[in-house]
Amino acid sequence: MALLKPRRLEYPFTPEQVGSLRAGQFVLVSGLVYTARDRIHKYFFDGGKSPVDLKNAALYHCGPVVIRKDSDWVVRAAGPTTSIREEPYLPRIIKDHGVRVIIGKGSMGKVTEGACKAGGCVYLHAVGGAAQVLAEKVVSVKGLYFGEEFGLAEAMWVLELKDFPAIVAIDSKGHNLLRRVKSASLRMGRKLMKSSDPFIP
Repeated sequence: MALLKPRRLEYPFTPEQVGSLRAGQFVLVSGLVYTARDRIHKYFFDGGKSPVDLKNAALYHCGPVVIRKDSDWVVRAAGPTTSIREEPYLPRIIKDHGVRVIIGKGSMGKVTEGACKAGGCVYLHAVGGAAQVLAEKVVSVKGLYFGEEFGLAEAMWVLELKDFPAIVAIDSKGHNLLRRVKSASLRMGRKLMKSSDPFIP
């Protein structure tokens, strides 16, 4: 089961790294990622300038819980937020900024599939409901942008990760793991409904 073997994905996320990934593959992400929620996506979509170079970078759909400890920021929770809200913005952001990796939660549609295929990008599904566990994969906070403009939850945090676990939900060919799972589940459901004993497939 080659797809079950973890692949290490390290920043900068080059086209060669990303292009070799396949839907269903387990990855461990290390290096810099940039958090981005609704406000950041709309800002970029409307033509706003990025304070950092996002070429070959990762956007993480996350509003981390971050506290001050002495002079440093410390991440206490770093779980993914639902990504489908950002789907209308992604094609333009991926194209204009050269984003190579999107990390989030939940299924995405054909718009994101097409954007990933056109831009050589992947969508990684992170575990929901494990925000404190995922925070342990944050080595440090490297920067903060738009904190005053958008608030800390909607700001762009620059996080350094080490072995952050995720699954390739959409690969750079546009193959969608969660769409396949949904289709298989529907087929099995129809088969069970036709069975004389619904508990025997």
